[in-house]
Formats: sequence, structure tokens, C-alpha cells
Amino acid sequence: MENTEEYTTTSELRQNMITGEWVIIATGRGKRPDDFIEEDHSLGDNAPDPFSDPLASGQEEDVLIYRDQDGEWTTRVFPNKYPALAPTDCVDIIEDGPHVGVGGYGIHELVVTRDPHKHLARLDIPAIAEVIDAYQDRYLTHMRLRNIRYVSIFHNHGPKAGASISHPHSQILALPVVPIVVQAELEAVTRFYRKNRVSPFQIMLDYELSVRSRLVAENDDFVVLCPFAPRAAMEMYIMPKELQPYFERITDAKKMALAEVLQAALMALDRGLNNPDYNFFIHTAPCTGWDYEHYTWYIDIVPRTAKIAGFELATSMEIVTVTPEDATLFLRKQL
Repeated sequence: MENTEEYTTTSELRQNMITGEWVIIATGRGKRPDDFIEEDHSLGDNAPDPFSDPLASGQEEDVLIYRDQDGEWTTRVFPNKYPALAPTDCVDIIEDGPHVGVGGYGIHELVVTRDPHKHLARLDIPAIAEVIDAYQDRYLTHMRLRNIRYVSIFHNHGPKAGASISHPHSQILALPVVPIVVQAELEAVTRFYRKNRVSPFQIMLDYELSVRSRLVAENDDFVVLCPFAPRAAMEMYIMPKELQPYFERITDAKKMALAEVLQAALMALDRGLNNPDYNFFIHTAPCTGWDYEHYTWYIDIVPRTAKIAGFELATSMEIVTVTPEDATLFLRKQL
């Protein structure tokens, strides 16, 4: 018998009325409930690569493209063919009894490097700097849109990290809301500053540079460190030595310096853990127009070194089986 039930196909952002957390209901990506039946999701070498020739595979026109001296593209940015959010004429408020949400307004783009087999850890520093430049360019474009309050930039590497296509790519999601994790950080930083008259990021940075037991790498502008209380074994932060709330204000000179330490951090993982799956994402102040002077942007690199299980889901507390001090020693040896 044919199933005639209708399923929702538009995106929505819904807020948990207890915790304040936002979720994106993006049914255009998940399709029907029975699509979640377990299958083999490994990324095979023979899987189709829609990013080697994006236009030929039906991707939309590039919004940004970089070329080498021979005219060949090196990095390109284009809209996600299966977006979690999409631009609309307005942001609709959704009410369902006590529950609230907003329509699925936003921007979802992909940042793709040319070589399908050379992931970021194995790119040279100028190529990584080009990717960072693309992040900044698109961030500046999206933050000026009327209804955008936060721009999330992230990179998934490997199937365990959520990469369904092996060709290296990052994603940019411009949101009409500020994620609760970012809001919580901002509020914690404000409370700390009011009590101590100094940013907690500054205290942490000064201390880690003095003791150096969790310092993986550094240059004149940035540090790579394993946080004192990590969420996963081998987790790393990349932080600017001169605190700056807004990633989008990074200068060209500091893009090269950032590319240098990002390459070092990812190379240490690549060599030490034999190309593990990982995510990295940029924490930055929201584009709301408010002042966040005591905050700083940073990159969080989270290797998929453990599985999230019942305890972690129940408590939001991670069980980490390697100390950050031992992780630092291991990662340093790879460099």
C-alpha cells in the first residue's frame, strides 16, 4: 500500500524552552524518518566527487573563487546544494503553544580546496592562508545582512566527524540567532571580568605561556595549546596572543601566522594519530553590533578520539582518558 503521508520539507530553527538551546530542523537534508536506517556511510575512494568540478555536478555558481597564475582555481566558495538554512524574504516567527522558533533563514556555503586528496594538514602555508582569507571574506559579507546574528565557520574531516564527501571542504553557516554555547561563553566572560577586572582569556593565556606544559606550538602572533579541561583527548585551541573579539578583523599578515600554527596543529594530529577524523571551528563574537571587548576569538580543534555515549549525553560531561599534559608532549614530538 502506498504511503500518502506528507512530511515537512522546509527548515526551521526551534528553541528548547527549558535550556534555551537552538536546533535546526533541516528536513531537506534528512528526508524521511526511515532514511535513518543504518547503512555503510564510509567514504570510499571510488565515491563520486561533486567538488572536483562543482558546476558540472549541479552546484550553484561560485560566490568567491581564487586562481593561480595559470588561471586554474585553487579555492572556491559556493552555496551548499543541500542547505540546512536558506535565504528568504523575511524571518518568520514560529509559535506552537509554549514553544517558539523562527523560519529557516540563513546562508549555507562550502569552502573547497582544489586537490581532492590533500587535506588541510598537508597543504602549504599560503594555501591555508587562502582558505582563511575566504573565511574572512564570506564572514564580512554575511555579517552585514540585516537578520544575521552569528556566522559559524567549521571544518569536518573524516566520516566520524560528519564529512559525507571526502574532498576537503569547510562550511559556513550564517544564523539569525546566537548559539547558546556562544551566549554562555560571553556571559561567563562578562561575569569573570566584573569580578576580577581582567579577561579570563588573558589570565589563561598568560599562565599557559609561563608554565608551557600544555603549549604545543607558537609563533609571534598565535599559540596552540591543549586546554586544561579538554572535551576530547588531543583537543587543541589556537588563540591570538593579542586578544581580539572579532575574527573578521584579522589582518593579512596575521592570516599567514594563523595558517602557520593551524598547519602545525593539524600536522601533529595527522602524523601522531595517522590522519584521524576531527572537527575544527572558529569561536568568535557575534555580529550583533554589541561590544564584546573582554572576549577573544579562537579556533577549537576536536579530534574524534572517543565516542559520545550515555553519560556524556546525560550530563554534558566528557570522560577524557589522556591528560592534556601528556597529549601536549605527544603532539610536540610530531613537530
